[in-house]
Amino acid sequence: MRTLAPPPLPCRAPWWAASGHLQTILGNYLPGASPDHPSTPFRIPLPDGDQLTGRHYPGETDALVLVFHGLGGDDQAHYVRRTIALARKLGHHVWTVNHRGCGEGRGLAKKPYHSGSGDDLGAAFAAARERHPRLRQLAIGYSLSANALLLNLGGGLPEPSAQPDCAIAVNPPVDLGACSSAIHSGLSRLYELRFIKRCRKAIRQRVEDGLIQDIYRTGPLMSLRAFDDAYTTKAGGFRDADDYYARCSARHHLSKIAIPTVILMAKDDPFIPWRHAAEAEPSAAVHLHIEPHGGHMGYLSRDLPGHRWLPYAVEHYARQLLGE
Repeated sequence: MRTLAPPPLPCRAPWWAASGHLQTILGNYLPGASPDHPSTPFRIPLPDGDQLTGRHYPGETDALVLVFHGLGGDDQAHYVRRTIALARKLGHHVWTVNHRGCGEGRGLAKKPYHSGSGDDLGAAFAAARERHPRLRQLAIGYSLSANALLLNLGGGLPEPSAQPDCAIAVNPPVDLGACSSAIHSGLSRLYELRFIKRCRKAIRQRVEDGLIQDIYRTGPLMSLRAFDDAYTTKAGGFRDADDYYARCSARHHLSKIAIPTVILMAKDDPFIPWRHAAEAEPSAAVHLHIEPHGGHMGYLSRDLPGHRWLPYAVEHYARQLLGE
C-alpha cells in the first residue's frame, strides 16, 4: 500500500470520550468553530434530469477541494464546515456538493442518493474540470460518501466516471451488509433510528414537492436493511438489499484504485467494522490509516485545542497528497 507519513499526533482520546460511542456522540454535538467564508451557489445537471447543488468557495492556489457529506446531512454539516475552514486556511478553492435532494438541492431530484452514488460524484468531478480546468482536484468523502468515492476510484460503477487527482475517504462503510448488521445491534440501534428518521423525512419532502408518489411503506422503527428493501432498492433500481449491498460495497474494488488515496478509519467505530478495509488488500495507491480510537467521525483528542483531531489529520494528509 501507499506509505505516507502519519500525523505527528495520534488521536489520544480524552477520559470523557474514551469509548467509540462517546467519540461518535460528543463528536457530533461538541461545539466547535466553523467560520463563514464567502461562496457562490452552483448546480450540476445529471443525465436523468435530476440536479445536484453546491457552493464554490474561491481560493488562491491551483487546488480545488471537493467535499461530500454523509447520510442524512448536507453541505452545511459541522464536519463539512470544518473542512471548508481548513482548506481555505491552506488557500485552496473548495466545492461542497449536496447529494440529490439535500440542502439547497431540495426539490431538484426525484431519485435517491445512496452508498453507491459514485457516478454522481463523477458528475461533480467532470463539472469541476469543465469550470476550473487548471485546478488539481482533491476529493474528501465522509461516511456514505467515502464509500461512494472509493467505489468511483476503484472502477466499481456500471459506466466509466470522472475521477479526482487524489482523495481522502473518512470512515467509509466498505461492506454495506456488515454495516447494516452492526448498526442494528446494541447501542448502535440509536444511530440507526436517527438515520431512519432523516431518510423518511427526505421521502416526505419529495412527496410534498410533487416529485414522487407516496408508494413507499416505511416505518420509524424499522432497520436500515428493511428501509433499504422498502425504499432505496426500489427507487434506486436494485433487486433487493442484498443486491444493493453486493453491487455498492467498495471493499470489492479497493485493490483496483490507481489514484493516490487515504482511507481513515477507527477501530472503535460503533457501526463500521474496520477489518473489511484491511482484509480487502487495498492497492499500492492506497494509504490505510486506522486509529484505535475515534468512533464514527468523532476523533476527539486530548492533545489539541478544541479537541478536534479529524480536521488536523485531514489537513495533514491533504498537504501530502497535494505535494505541499
